[in-house]
Amino acid sequence: MHPAFSVVFFTTATGAGYGLLSLLGVLAGQGFIPPDFWLGLTGMGLALGLISAGLLSSAGHLGRPERAWRSFSQWRSSWLSREGVASVATFIPAGLFGIGWVVLGRTSGWVAVAGLLAAIGAVATVCTTGMIYASLKPIAQWHSRFTLPGYLIFSAMTGCVLLNALLQGFAVGSNTLLAAALLLTVLGWGWKLATWRYNDRLEIPTTANTATGLAGGTVRSMEWPHTEENYLLKEMGFRIARKHSVRLRQITQVLAFALPALLLVAAFALPWPYAAVSSMLAAIAQLAGMLVERWLFFAEAKHTVTLYYGR
Repeated sequence: MHPAFSVVFFTTATGAGYGLLSLLGVLAGQGFIPPDFWLGLTGMGLALGLISAGLLSSAGHLGRPERAWRSFSQWRSSWLSREGVASVATFIPAGLFGIGWVVLGRTSGWVAVAGLLAAIGAVATVCTTGMIYASLKPIAQWHSRFTLPGYLIFSAMTGCVLLNALLQGFAVGSNTLLAAALLLTVLGWGWKLATWRYNDRLEIPTTANTATGLAGGTVRSMEWPHTEENYLLKEMGFRIARKHSVRLRQITQVLAFALPALLLVAAFALPWPYAAVSSMLAAIAQLAGMLVERWLFFAEAKHTVTLYYGR
Protein backbone atom coordinates (compact mmCIF):
# COMPACT_ATOMS: atom_id res chain seq x y z
CA MET A 1 0.00 0.00 0.00
CA HIS A 2 1.12 3.56 -0.70
CA PRO A 3 2.35 5.06 2.62
CA ALA A 4 0.93 8.59 2.32
CA PHE A 5 2.48 10.82 4.98
CA SER A 6 -0.92 12.28 5.92
CA VAL A 7 -2.19 8.85 6.97
CA VAL A 8 1.13 7.88 8.59
CA PHE A 9 1.05 11.05 10.69
CA PHE A 10 -2.65 10.57 11.44
CA THR A 11 -2.26 7.09 12.91
CA THR A 12 0.84 8.08 14.90
CA ALA A 13 -0.49 11.37 16.29
CA THR A 14 -4.01 10.23 17.13
CA GLY A 15 -2.74 7.01 18.68
CA ALA A 16 -0.45 8.93 21.04
CA GLY A 17 -3.07 11.62 21.67
CA TYR A 18 -5.86 9.20 22.52
CA GLY A 19 -3.51 7.14 24.67
CA LEU A 20 -2.51 10.24 26.63
CA LEU A 21 -6.13 11.44 26.90
CA SER A 22 -7.35 8.11 28.27
CA LEU A 23 -4.61 8.00 30.91
CA LEU A 24 -5.23 11.61 31.93
CA GLY A 25 -8.97 10.99 32.17
CA VAL A 26 -8.57 7.95 34.41
CA LEU A 27 -5.59 8.92 36.57
CA ALA A 28 -6.48 12.58 37.12
CA GLY A 29 -10.10 11.70 37.80
CA GLN A 30 -9.00 9.21 40.46
CA GLY A 31 -6.70 11.71 42.14
CA PHE A 32 -3.38 10.19 41.03
CA ILE A 33 -2.50 13.40 39.17
CA PRO A 34 -2.76 16.73 41.01
CA PRO A 35 -5.28 19.26 39.59
CA ASP A 36 -2.54 21.77 38.81
CA PHE A 37 -3.48 24.48 36.27
CA TRP A 38 -0.35 24.38 34.14
CA LEU A 39 -0.14 20.60 34.26
CA GLY A 40 -3.76 20.29 33.12
CA LEU A 41 -3.35 22.93 30.41
CA THR A 42 -0.20 21.31 29.06
CA GLY A 43 -1.47 17.74 29.28
CA MET A 44 -4.90 18.36 27.77
CA GLY A 45 -3.43 20.75 25.21
CA LEU A 46 -0.91 18.11 24.11
CA ALA A 47 -3.48 15.31 23.95
CA LEU A 48 -6.16 17.28 22.10
CA GLY A 49 -3.52 18.96 19.93
CA LEU A 50 -2.16 15.61 18.73
CA ILE A 51 -5.66 14.29 18.10
CA SER A 52 -6.78 17.40 16.20
CA ALA A 53 -3.60 17.55 14.12
CA GLY A 54 -3.95 13.88 13.22
CA LEU A 55 -7.61 14.18 12.24
CA LEU A 56 -6.93 17.26 10.09
CA SER A 57 -4.05 15.44 8.44
CA SER A 58 -6.25 12.46 7.55
CA ALA A 59 -8.81 14.78 5.93
CA GLY A 60 -6.06 16.04 3.62
CA HIS A 61 -5.71 12.52 2.18
CA LEU A 62 -9.30 12.56 0.91
CA GLY A 63 -9.93 13.28 -2.74
CA ARG A 64 -12.68 15.77 -1.80
CA PRO A 65 -12.01 16.91 1.79
CA GLU A 66 -15.01 19.24 1.71
CA ARG A 67 -17.26 16.18 1.54
CA ALA A 68 -15.73 14.48 4.58
CA TRP A 69 -18.85 15.24 6.63
CA ARG A 70 -20.83 12.79 4.50
CA SER A 71 -18.83 9.86 5.84
CA PHE A 72 -20.57 10.20 9.21
CA SER A 73 -23.82 8.89 7.72
CA GLN A 74 -22.41 5.41 6.99
CA TRP A 75 -21.75 4.40 10.61
CA ARG A 76 -23.94 1.30 10.33
CA SER A 77 -21.60 -0.41 7.86
CA SER A 78 -18.31 1.52 7.73
CA TRP A 79 -15.54 1.43 10.34
CA LEU A 80 -14.21 4.66 8.86
CA SER A 81 -17.54 6.33 9.54
CA ARG A 82 -17.65 4.87 13.06
CA GLU A 83 -14.18 6.26 13.68
CA GLY A 84 -15.37 9.72 12.65
CA VAL A 85 -18.42 9.52 14.90
CA ALA A 86 -16.39 8.21 17.86
CA SER A 87 -13.67 10.84 17.45
CA VAL A 88 -16.14 13.73 17.39
CA ALA A 89 -18.18 12.29 20.28
CA THR A 90 -15.02 11.96 22.39
CA PHE A 91 -14.35 15.68 22.14
CA ILE A 92 -17.48 16.43 24.20
CA PRO A 93 -16.48 14.74 27.49
CA ALA A 94 -12.83 15.61 26.82
CA GLY A 95 -13.77 19.29 26.55
CA LEU A 96 -15.81 19.17 29.76
CA PHE A 97 -12.97 17.38 31.53
CA GLY A 98 -10.48 19.99 30.32
CA ILE A 99 -12.73 22.86 31.43
CA GLY A 100 -13.23 21.32 34.86
CA TRP A 101 -9.51 20.73 35.33
CA VAL A 102 -8.06 23.91 33.83
CA VAL A 103 -10.79 26.49 34.45
CA LEU A 104 -12.40 25.21 37.66
CA GLY A 105 -9.28 23.64 39.13
CA ARG A 106 -10.89 20.32 40.04
CA THR A 107 -10.73 16.73 38.80
CA SER A 108 -13.30 15.15 41.11
CA GLY A 109 -17.09 14.78 40.96
CA TRP A 110 -18.63 15.36 37.54
CA VAL A 111 -15.20 16.26 36.17
CA ALA A 112 -13.98 12.75 37.04
CA VAL A 113 -17.01 11.27 35.27
CA ALA A 114 -16.26 13.37 32.20
CA GLY A 115 -12.65 12.18 32.32
CA LEU A 116 -13.75 8.55 32.48
CA LEU A 117 -16.13 9.04 29.54
CA ALA A 118 -13.33 10.72 27.59
CA ALA A 119 -11.07 7.74 28.32
CA ILE A 120 -13.74 5.30 27.12
CA GLY A 121 -14.28 7.37 23.98
CA ALA A 122 -10.53 7.47 23.32
CA VAL A 123 -10.21 3.68 23.57
CA ALA A 124 -13.30 3.20 21.38
CA THR A 125 -11.89 5.52 18.73
CA VAL A 126 -8.56 3.68 18.64
CA CYS A 127 -10.50 0.42 18.26
CA THR A 128 -12.44 1.77 15.28
CA THR A 129 -9.21 2.98 13.68
CA GLY A 130 -7.65 -0.45 14.09
CA MET A 131 -10.75 -2.14 12.68
CA ILE A 132 -10.57 -0.03 9.52
CA TYR A 133 -7.46 -1.99 8.62
CA ALA A 134 -8.18 -5.29 10.36
CA SER A 135 -11.48 -5.64 8.45
CA LEU A 136 -9.86 -5.41 4.99
CA LYS A 137 -9.78 -9.01 3.74
CA PRO A 138 -7.91 -8.20 0.49
CA ILE A 139 -4.84 -7.17 2.56
CA ALA A 140 -3.68 -10.28 4.40
CA GLN A 141 -1.00 -8.43 6.41
CA TRP A 142 -3.74 -6.34 8.04
CA HIS A 143 -6.56 -8.87 8.20
CA SER A 144 -5.02 -10.72 11.14
CA ARG A 145 -5.28 -11.05 14.91
CA PHE A 146 -2.27 -8.75 15.35
CA THR A 147 -3.68 -5.51 13.92
CA LEU A 148 -6.31 -4.37 16.42
CA PRO A 149 -4.33 -5.29 19.58
CA GLY A 150 -1.31 -3.61 17.99
CA TYR A 151 -3.19 -0.33 17.66
CA LEU A 152 -4.29 -0.51 21.29
CA ILE A 153 -0.84 -1.46 22.59
CA PHE A 154 0.96 1.27 20.64
CA SER A 155 -1.60 3.87 21.72
CA ALA A 156 -1.20 2.92 25.38
CA MET A 157 2.59 2.76 25.00
CA THR A 158 3.07 6.18 23.38
CA GLY A 159 0.46 7.75 25.64
CA CYS A 160 2.10 6.40 28.78
CA VAL A 161 5.60 7.49 27.71
CA LEU A 162 4.22 10.96 26.95
CA LEU A 163 2.45 11.14 30.31
CA ASN A 164 5.59 10.06 32.12
CA ALA A 165 7.58 12.79 30.35
CA LEU A 166 4.88 15.33 31.21
CA LEU A 167 4.76 14.44 34.91
CA GLN A 168 8.55 14.26 35.15
CA GLY A 169 8.72 17.71 33.62
CA PHE A 170 6.47 19.04 36.37
CA ALA A 171 8.46 17.12 39.02
CA VAL A 172 5.46 14.98 40.01
CA GLY A 173 6.47 11.76 38.28
CA SER A 174 6.40 8.37 39.95
CA ASN A 175 8.39 5.18 39.61
CA THR A 176 5.12 3.29 39.10
CA LEU A 177 4.27 5.25 35.97
CA LEU A 178 7.87 5.05 34.82
CA ALA A 179 7.78 1.27 35.18
CA ALA A 180 4.46 1.10 33.31
CA ALA A 181 5.93 3.11 30.43
CA LEU A 182 8.92 0.79 30.28
CA LEU A 183 6.81 -2.38 30.40
CA LEU A 184 4.48 -1.09 27.67
CA THR A 185 7.48 -0.24 25.50
CA VAL A 186 8.84 -3.77 25.90
CA LEU A 187 5.37 -5.19 25.20
CA GLY A 188 5.05 -3.07 22.07
CA TRP A 189 8.47 -4.23 20.89
CA GLY A 190 7.55 -7.87 21.38
CA TRP A 191 4.20 -7.41 19.64
CA LYS A 192 5.86 -5.72 16.64
CA LEU A 193 8.41 -8.54 16.33
CA ALA A 194 5.61 -11.12 16.49
CA THR A 195 3.65 -9.22 13.83
CA TRP A 196 6.63 -9.08 11.49
CA ARG A 197 7.30 -12.78 12.01
CA TYR A 198 3.68 -13.60 11.19
CA ASN A 199 3.65 -11.44 8.06
CA ASP A 200 6.98 -12.79 6.80
CA ARG A 201 5.68 -16.36 7.05
CA LEU A 202 2.30 -15.49 5.60
CA GLU A 203 1.22 -17.60 2.66
CA ILE A 204 -1.43 -15.80 0.64
CA PRO A 205 -3.72 -18.40 -0.95
CA THR A 206 -4.94 -16.10 -3.72
CA THR A 207 -2.95 -16.18 -6.97
CA ALA A 208 -3.58 -15.15 -10.53
CA ASN A 209 -4.74 -18.73 -11.15
CA THR A 210 -7.33 -18.74 -8.38
CA ALA A 211 -8.44 -15.20 -9.21
CA THR A 212 -9.18 -16.11 -12.84
CA GLY A 213 -10.35 -19.65 -12.15
CA LEU A 214 -7.87 -21.05 -14.69
CA ALA A 215 -6.32 -24.30 -13.50
CA GLY A 216 -3.13 -25.79 -14.84
CA GLY A 217 0.04 -23.92 -15.67
CA THR A 218 0.81 -20.42 -14.49
CA VAL A 219 -1.38 -17.48 -15.37
CA ARG A 220 0.59 -14.34 -16.11
CA SER A 221 -0.21 -10.92 -17.50
CA MET A 222 0.98 -10.26 -21.05
CA GLU A 223 0.13 -6.55 -20.94
CA TRP A 224 -1.34 -4.12 -18.48
CA PRO A 225 -5.05 -3.40 -18.94
CA HIS A 226 -4.18 0.28 -19.53
CA THR A 227 -1.20 2.34 -20.65
CA GLU A 228 -0.78 4.66 -17.65
CA GLU A 229 -0.81 4.32 -13.88
CA ASN A 230 -4.22 4.68 -12.28
CA TYR A 231 -5.55 5.19 -8.76
CA LEU A 232 -5.26 1.49 -7.86
CA LEU A 233 -1.58 1.33 -8.74
CA LYS A 234 -0.82 4.62 -7.04
CA GLU A 235 -2.54 3.72 -3.77
CA MET A 236 -2.21 -0.08 -3.66
CA GLY A 237 0.68 -1.05 -5.92
CA PHE A 238 3.53 0.37 -3.84
CA ARG A 239 6.60 -1.84 -3.61
CA ILE A 240 9.52 -1.56 -1.19
CA ALA A 241 12.91 -3.24 -1.69
CA ARG A 242 13.72 -5.93 0.86
CA LYS A 243 17.01 -4.26 1.89
CA HIS A 244 15.17 -1.01 2.57
CA SER A 245 12.54 -2.86 4.56
CA VAL A 246 15.18 -4.54 6.72
CA ARG A 247 16.95 -1.25 7.38
CA LEU A 248 13.71 0.55 8.29
CA ARG A 249 12.76 -2.28 10.64
CA GLN A 250 16.08 -1.81 12.40
CA ILE A 251 15.51 1.94 12.67
CA THR A 252 12.02 1.28 14.06
CA GLN A 253 13.34 -1.04 16.74
CA VAL A 254 16.02 1.43 17.81
CA LEU A 255 13.93 4.61 17.84
CA ALA A 256 10.53 3.30 18.92
CA PHE A 257 11.58 0.66 21.43
CA ALA A 258 15.26 0.13 22.31
CA LEU A 259 16.33 3.76 22.80
CA PRO A 260 13.18 4.79 24.74
CA ALA A 261 13.57 1.72 26.97
CA LEU A 262 17.20 2.62 27.76
CA LEU A 263 16.26 6.24 28.46
CA LEU A 264 13.43 5.16 30.75
CA VAL A 265 15.76 2.83 32.63
CA ALA A 266 18.20 5.72 33.00
CA ALA A 267 15.39 7.89 34.40
CA PHE A 268 15.04 5.46 37.30
CA ALA A 269 18.59 6.14 38.44
CA LEU A 270 18.87 9.84 37.62
CA PRO A 271 17.75 12.66 39.93
CA TRP A 272 15.43 15.40 38.80
CA PRO A 273 15.77 17.29 36.41
CA TYR A 274 17.97 14.77 34.57
CA ALA A 275 15.23 12.15 34.86
CA ALA A 276 12.83 14.61 33.24
CA VAL A 277 15.21 15.24 30.34
CA SER A 278 15.73 11.50 29.86
CA SER A 279 11.96 10.91 29.89
CA MET A 280 11.34 13.67 27.36
CA LEU A 281 14.01 12.31 25.03
CA ALA A 282 12.39 8.88 25.31
CA ALA A 283 9.03 10.32 24.23
CA ILE A 284 10.55 12.22 21.29
CA ALA A 285 12.53 9.20 20.07
CA GLN A 286 9.51 6.93 20.37
CA LEU A 287 7.22 9.20 18.36
CA ALA A 288 9.89 9.45 15.64
CA GLY A 289 10.24 5.67 15.62
CA MET A 290 6.49 5.16 15.44
CA LEU A 291 6.37 7.34 12.32
CA VAL A 292 8.80 4.90 10.70
CA GLU A 293 6.83 1.91 12.02
CA ARG A 294 3.57 3.30 10.62
CA TRP A 295 5.25 3.94 7.24
CA LEU A 296 6.32 0.30 7.13
CA PHE A 297 2.83 -0.78 8.20
CA PHE A 298 1.49 0.62 4.94
CA ALA A 299 4.48 0.01 2.66
CA GLU A 300 4.77 -3.71 3.45
CA ALA A 301 1.05 -4.43 2.98
CA LYS A 302 0.11 -6.16 -0.28
CA HIS A 303 -3.35 -5.66 -1.79
CA THR A 304 -4.82 -8.59 -3.75
CA VAL A 305 -5.78 -6.24 -6.60
CA THR A 306 -2.11 -6.06 -7.64
CA LEU A 307 -2.49 -9.61 -9.02
CA TYR A 308 -4.52 -8.00 -11.79
CA TYR A 309 -1.35 -6.18 -12.86
CA GLY A 310 0.93 -9.21 -12.78
CA ARG A 311 2.50 -8.52 -9.38
